[in-house]
Amino acid sequence: MSALQATDLIGVIGAGAMGSGIVQVALNAGHHVVLHDAAPAALDRGIASIADAYQRLQAKGKIDEATRLDRLARLQRGAHLADLAKAALVIEAIVENIDIKAKVLAEVEALLAPNAIIASNTSSLSVTAIAARLRRPQQVAGLHFFNPAPVLPLVEIVSGKVTAQAVADTLFATALAWGKVPVRCASTPGFIVNRVARPFYGEALRLLTERAADVTAIDAILRGSGGFRMGAFELMDLIGHDVNYAVTRSVYDALYSDARYTPSLQQKELVDAGWLGKKTGSGFYQYGADAVNPAVPFAALEAAPAAIVVEGDLGVAAPLAALAQAAGIAVNFVAGPGLLRIAGHAVALSDGRGATARFAADAEAGVSVLFDLALDYAKATTIAIACADQAPAGALAAVTGFFQALGKQVIVIDDAPGMVVMRTVAMLANEAAEVVQQGIASVQDTDLAMVNGVNYPRGPLAWADTIGPAVLQRVLANLAASYGEERYRSSPLLARRALTGQPFYREQAL
Repeated sequence: MSALQATDLIGVIGAGAMGSGIVQVALNAGHHVVLHDAAPAALDRGIASIADAYQRLQAKGKIDEATRLDRLARLQRGAHLADLAKAALVIEAIVENIDIKAKVLAEVEALLAPNAIIASNTSSLSVTAIAARLRRPQQVAGLHFFNPAPVLPLVEIVSGKVTAQAVADTLFATALAWGKVPVRCASTPGFIVNRVARPFYGEALRLLTERAADVTAIDAILRGSGGFRMGAFELMDLIGHDVNYAVTRSVYDALYSDARYTPSLQQKELVDAGWLGKKTGSGFYQYGADAVNPAVPFAALEAAPAAIVVEGDLGVAAPLAALAQAAGIAVNFVAGPGLLRIAGHAVALSDGRGATARFAADAEAGVSVLFDLALDYAKATTIAIACADQAPAGALAAVTGFFQALGKQVIVIDDAPGMVVMRTVAMLANEAAEVVQQGIASVQDTDLAMVNGVNYPRGPLAWADTIGPAVLQRVLANLAASYGEERYRSSPLLARRALTGQPFYREQAL
C-alpha cells in the first residue's frame, strides 16, 4: 500500500471553502495542485482565500515566507477542466447534487489517464451511485474531509460497490501521508460520522420537545457531565440548521424512514424561520454584540449530608464513593442492589427508566431520585438529577446537597427516561454497533472517526466497554418500553455483547 508521490499532480474541482481547504492540505504535503471551478469569480475567490490563509499562518509565525511562497507557486489556476488532465488524483468538492457531480466527473474522467483516481468529497450521496455513472467505476471512491479541511484530522475513505481495493489503499496511504487520520468505510447513508452522530442531535432535540430541560441545561449537562466539547444545540447552531437538518433528512430518507433518524419539528421550525444558527445571528441561541441568552439553571445550594450508604456495586458510578470520602462525607458500604442512600433516600444511576416509573415498579427499593451518567465522575463539573413524582419531601434537596459537596454544579431536569448523557451515549454506542454489525466500518475505525471527526471525548464503542454492553442494552430496552418505539431497538451486535459479556475491544478499551 503506497501513497501518491509528491511529484503527482492533484486536481480539485470546486473553489468553495471545502475545495480550497483540500487544496491547502495537498499543497502542505508538497504536491502541485490545479484548482478548477466553473465560475471564474468563484475560482478567483478560492485562490485569494488560499493566499490569505497562508498569509495569516505566516503572520502567526507558523510558516515562514519561503514556505508560503513555495506553496503558492505550486498552485495553478485551472480555468478549464482540461487543465486537470495530467492529475493522478482529482477530488470533487462541488454542490451536493448527484446529477451535477456525475456530469462534471464524467467530463473530467474522459481527460484523465486510465489509472487516475477520482474521489468525491460528498458527505451524503452514494459513492456507488456516483461511480455507476462513470466509465471506470473501479477508479472512483469517496474522500470525505471535514471542514475546515486543513485543521480537522479525519478523512473518511469510502469504497463504493466496485471501488478497487488498490484505489482505497492508495487513498488511505495518501491521507496518512498528508498528516490526516484516515478511516475506511463502505458507501452508506451518512458514512460513519454523519450516521453515528445523529443521536447526539436527535436525543437532545427530543428532550427539548418533551420539555425535560431547556437548551442551556441540556448543553451544560452534555459538556460538564458527558465531557463533550460542545453541547448539541451549540453545535447545531455552529454547523447551521439548514445543513444539519438536511443531513438528518438525507439519512432518514435514504434509510427508508427508520425511526432512529426521525427529523425534529423543533429544528424544522428554525429552518423555516431562517434562524440557521451562528451564521444568521439566531438559532437556539442568539449571537452578536447585544445578544442575551438565558443562564444555565443550576440548583440553589443545599446542605451536604454527613454520611451516605453505598449499597452494592455502583458500576461505572463507583468513583462517587471515593469522592464522597475525599469531601469529608462518611461512607458506609453494605450489600445491596447498587444504589446510594442519602439522608435515607434511595438514589441510583439512570437505567433508561424514568424515576417515577422506576419507583412504581419497585416501591420496596424506593429509588426516588436518579442521577445521570458522567464520562468521569471525578472530573465532571456538572451532574443532572431527576426526581420521581412519588419522591418523599426532602429527597431532591438531600441529593442536590450531596453532589454539590463533591464540587459539582447540579441541574434538576424533569423526569425523562434515560436522562441526558445516559440516553445519548446509549444511542451513540448502539448506532456505532450497528455500523460495525453491517460491515460498514471496523470497531477501531468507527471510534477513530467519532473522536477525530466530531471531537467526542471517547469513542462510542470504547465508552460502551467502559459502562458495560449489558448496562447499555438494558437502558435501550427500558427506553423502548417507555416510548413504545422502534427508535430505541438494540443493535443485534450490542445485544450479543450484552449476553456474552464480550467487549467490543478484545484488549483494554481505548
